[in-house]
Amino acid sequence: MQGRFHYYEGYSMKEVTFPVRVMYELGIKTLFVSNAAGGMNPQFQIGDLMIITDHINFFPEHPLRGKNMPTGPRFPDMHETYDVNLIRLATNIAREKKIRLTYGVYVGVQGPTFETPAEYRMYRLLGGDAVGMSTIPEVIVAHHCGIRTFGVSVITDLGGFDNPVEVSHEEVQEAANKAQPIMTEIMREMINRS
Repeated sequence: MQGRFHYYEGYSMKEVTFPVRVMYELGIKTLFVSNAAGGMNPQFQIGDLMIITDHINFFPEHPLRGKNMPTGPRFPDMHETYDVNLIRLATNIAREKKIRLTYGVYVGVQGPTFETPAEYRMYRLLGGDAVGMSTIPEVIVAHHCGIRTFGVSVITDLGGFDNPVEVSHEEVQEAANKAQPIMTEIMREMINRS
């Protein structure tokens, strides 16, 4: 896919995650997801690729709310939502290619506003390393369907530190566009080796 439906655009969670349901019906076994995210970890730099190891869901609507789909259990376990073998493979590829990777917990929020300095600090205190407005609904549905998932956040801005920095959508897009070829290189090689 190129792009996605966002909850902040007014779509329901069923609509946001419908493409994953279609992919499941087409027989997809592995899902790669990426996003642009604000970094809250002081070790991060703009342009870093953060491998998502876990997430914190702050969306006000859950994508599995309602009648249970027969693709998975009513109450799916969310341990190892992001496949550790895929993370290990990406790590090995990045090491071989001398590509800097970071790792962390992605916090998903509804948007469409960027976070306030206080919100950045709160999400960091709760264990988040990056925050964004997508990804988690699709990952939850993929996991429910038994699809292995690998996620990457491109750190496009930094927040929650002593010196607040204003961020614009254009700056986020520019940082994401610069990091995209490196992310694509890793993902292509992962596909070749899977």
